[in-house]
Amino acid sequence: MWQRIQTLYLLISAALLAALCFSNAYTVTDPDGLVKVSYWQLQKPYFGILLGILCAMVALALLVYKSRILQMRLAVLSGIVALGMQAWLAWMYFSFEGPVFSWTVIFPLIVFICNMLAARGCYQDQLMVESAYRVRERRSRRNRK
Repeated sequence: MWQRIQTLYLLISAALLAALCFSNAYTVTDPDGLVKVSYWQLQKPYFGILLGILCAMVALALLVYKSRILQMRLAVLSGIVALGMQAWLAWMYFSFEGPVFSWTVIFPLIVFICNMLAARGCYQDQLMVESAYRVRERRSRRNRK
């Protein structure tokens, strides 16, 4: 499990999502000079739910390393969800004028890239296993004749 590159990509995704859970989303300065900080999971309940689902999908993709096809599908699905989250954050960034967003706003994009690389690694592993199976099958047919 740990020697495969897709595990590293999924661990990076999980770490970024965990960091996103505990980082601040944006700061707003009132006209009185008071600074208010908003956290991602407290900003909107839907965002916290989406973040929880995304964390669960990445964790599940890490745990099902013996089933490469399922791991690949989970990585692609969680990548698509992360891309949707990034689109939502981009919409929030361009529609609101007062808040100053933190640099953690790009984490879902990095998670998307890591998940797509993990899916690619799972696909390459699956192709390698299938080719090794074909070679073994060909050898066993030759030995039977």
